[in-house]
Amino acid sequence: MEARRWLPSAELTGSGRPVFLQGEVECALISAVDLEPEEDPTGTSTLRSGLLILTTHRLIWIGGSEGSAIPLGSVVHAFPPTKRSIRSMFSSPRIRIQCSVSGDGKVVDGQGGPLKSTSVVTIVMRGKGDDPDEFFARLWEVMKGRAWVATAGDVRRSVEGNAGTAGTAEAVRMPVVGVSGILRKEQEMWENTDKSLHDAFQDLNALMSKAKEMVMLAEKMRSKLLSGSTTQGSAGNDEEMGSKDMQEWLLSVGIASPVTKESAGALYHQQLSRQLADFVEVPLKKAGGMIALIDAYCLFNRARGTELISPEDMLRSCSIWEKFDVPVMLRKFDSGVMVIQNKTHSDEEVFSRIKSMASKPNALRTGISPSDAAMTLGIAPALAKEHLLTAESKGLLCRDISPEGFRFYVNVFPDLDPSNIFMIKPHSLFSVWVSTAAAAAASG
Repeated sequence: MEARRWLPSAELTGSGRPVFLQGEVECALISAVDLEPEEDPTGTSTLRSGLLILTTHRLIWIGGSEGSAIPLGSVVHAFPPTKRSIRSMFSSPRIRIQCSVSGDGKVVDGQGGPLKSTSVVTIVMRGKGDDPDEFFARLWEVMKGRAWVATAGDVRRSVEGNAGTAGTAEAVRMPVVGVSGILRKEQEMWENTDKSLHDAFQDLNALMSKAKEMVMLAEKMRSKLLSGSTTQGSAGNDEEMGSKDMQEWLLSVGIASPVTKESAGALYHQQLSRQLADFVEVPLKKAGGMIALIDAYCLFNRARGTELISPEDMLRSCSIWEKFDVPVMLRKFDSGVMVIQNKTHSDEEVFSRIKSMASKPNALRTGISPSDAAMTLGIAPALAKEHLLTAESKGLLCRDISPEGFRFYVNVFPDLDPSNIFMIKPHSLFSVWVSTAAAAAASG
């Protein structure tokens, strides 16, 4: 921990990905990177062999389960990598950045105040195949964009706008009075919305520049739907269900910074795997701890927007989870169906619920179908069928195949005595089955 006192910490997700700030987007990744502070001749504070992520707001260094960050607002100047020479062929490429530091030598954001002191941090790129010139070009482009200043300005203007609604805003805008005022306000809102959508879809560059506006617009629409659902409690069920569907759609339309081949390079599948592990946590929670791989693929691609991934990339990303300490895993049933499930998911708990359902009097007589199990377990019928087949292989159920499909019955064969199959043991499932069958025959 001594080596990390000179840098602010960076929060990480459960899979080891950074938690991004508001409006922060990932731009580039390089592996096997050292961060060397200038005021450390002994090298005890050097951060060694970590993953360096360049975003629009920070330089994030990740080593193991800990992360540190250099706010780009603290960077005073960046020095380009040294020119290629015979001497540089035998040393790792280096990029030096000059950062503002506090009195105790910790890197701090130098925006908004006088510059007290600076320190130089050296980025040592020890990985093979990493282009220092390309990374420096991206760093320089991000620094010229100053996205962190724009984000801070948006937040500040939002706060000031809310605080001054009763003052300056009312002095400039015409008052909203009566029905005509409400209609005028609605018209202005829809005109602004239409203009934003028109500008955003001109081309991909405009779409990227308007991405933040689109997220804010979606959030406003969701807030309006939520407020509408509380103030209009007398609306019909269809309208209420439509609002809920719309809210869920707005919650899943975007990953703030999707991993791409352009930004991640050779680390694409590794970082995509970590991002996918973070993403599936919410769908798994809603689905009871297990979700079909194809369903997860559709949800993940919808959230990535235009940055779609192929089925091969999805499968490869899931396959390397076993190399990382993530809370999810890829599972393949005997039938070939592949699912994503939590590592804490217990088959024994599922089998217990299935056996309890199959032991009810009505189920003893008619059996249960995959659809019945799906409704009880709260999962898709295809996954319910896989659980029933697995329970059958464990000896808990028996299967009956008919033109109507599969029906599963609780297994009562363990209650039979091989030496006297006509003997009925009291308080056994077989005795309950006999009583249920006799009652059904009597009533029929």
